[in-house]
Amino acid sequence: MTEWDIKKLQILRTLRDRGTVTATAEALLMTPSAVSQQLTNLAKQLGVRLLEAQGRRVRLTDAAHLVLRHAEVVFAQLERADAELDGYLRGEAGQVRVAAFSTSVPALLVPAVRQLRTAHPGLDVRIREAEAAEAYELLTAGEVDLALSLAAHAPSARDPKYSRTPLLADPLDVALPAGHPLADAPGLRLADLAAEPWIFGGSGPWSEITIAACEAAGFVPEQAHSASGWTAILAMVEAGLGIALVPRMASADRRGGGSGVVMRVLSADQPRRHVVAAVRSGAEEGPAVARVLAALRQAAAARETVQQN
Repeated sequence: MTEWDIKKLQILRTLRDRGTVTATAEALLMTPSAVSQQLTNLAKQLGVRLLEAQGRRVRLTDAAHLVLRHAEVVFAQLERADAELDGYLRGEAGQVRVAAFSTSVPALLVPAVRQLRTAHPGLDVRIREAEAAEAYELLTAGEVDLALSLAAHAPSARDPKYSRTPLLADPLDVALPAGHPLADAPGLRLADLAAEPWIFGGSGPWSEITIAACEAAGFVPEQAHSASGWTAILAMVEAGLGIALVPRMASADRRGGGSGVVMRVLSADQPRRHVVAAVRSGAEEGPAVARVLAALRQAAAARETVQQN
């Protein structure tokens, strides 16, 4: 019977994900020669060729991809075993580490943690602010147990390494300076703002979301100023320097206030961003992680109810 070595299979999976032996060695805190030696031994154990030269790099053979398809099932089952063992040993206690993007922390995580502190006081939720790329690196490395991100910047739903849970469709409103000619316009549409100067980041998720939403409405936004933080963006809007799309999770505390910013709900072509939670496949069955996911779903449902009223 073929010998399957979990540690060596994890090295092979990391090589597939990272692309080079050097990057794999850095990710696993090994030397490149140790990585190469382990993969050579794995190929001997399995009796197939796993790597082939491609210039100065190596690439996985078809046999290696076949091995990894089956290995992913094993990895997921091991996560389930760890989750069940954790539930047996810890019961109501335990620690869940969460990496989350900035606006999701006050909007979803804080309400969820408050609810969990009442219902499950022995459960310790640790929050780490991180954008999608870092969050999924931390999740893959086992440094966090759950990642919150926008769906557009999460791994594919077909990726076997992760289990995704949709949480919230967050509407995008437009921030206008008080006194703007369209601040009180009925039936405001995104297309009505095509000639306006816009404020959004020079790169990254929010830049992509703003540009995509405007292009879907039939125009390319003119970027008058660049900023990535909501405090800076709303301050520039208030000063009359331009307008901006703002997720409702970020603008909730500005709506209906007496500031110099007017938040307008867009009519008909209301863009939205979708928030998802992800865990390593199989880990969603662990009782501690399951409780955190349930609390997040409850917080998301409460926020959607408020948004509709």
